[in-house]
Amino acid sequence: MLSPAQCRAARALIAWSKQDLSAASQITKATIAGFETGRLSPDERTLRHIKRALEDAGVLFIAENGGGAGVRLAKPASASIDTDETETVQYEEYLKNDAPPGAGG
Repeated sequence: MLSPAQCRAARALIAWSKQDLSAASQITKATIAGFETGRLSPDERTLRHIKRALEDAGVLFIAENGGGAGVRLAKPASASIDTDETETVQYEEYLKNDAPPGAGG
C-alpha cells in the first residue's frame, strides 16, 4: 500500500516536514518517523490517512510494476492547455511587423 521509502520521497517531493504531514494526516509525528525509519509498522487505517494526505497535496503513488514502486507529482488541472480552436488570440507584441523587408511571410 505505502512503503516507508515512498512516504519519505513523497514528503521530499512536496517539501513537507514530518510535522506538515502529521498536521495534514492527523497522525502523530512520532508514528510517521517510526514508519519512515522502518521501526514501526502502522495499521492499514493509519497508512490510509498518511497516503490520503499526501495525495491531497498532489502526490501520485506508482505501484510496483516491475520497475519499482515510486511517487510523482500529479499534473495540476490548471496546467491543461486550452484547445478551443475557434478562438484566435493575438498578443500585442506580435501585432507589429518588425521583420526586415524581404524576410518573407
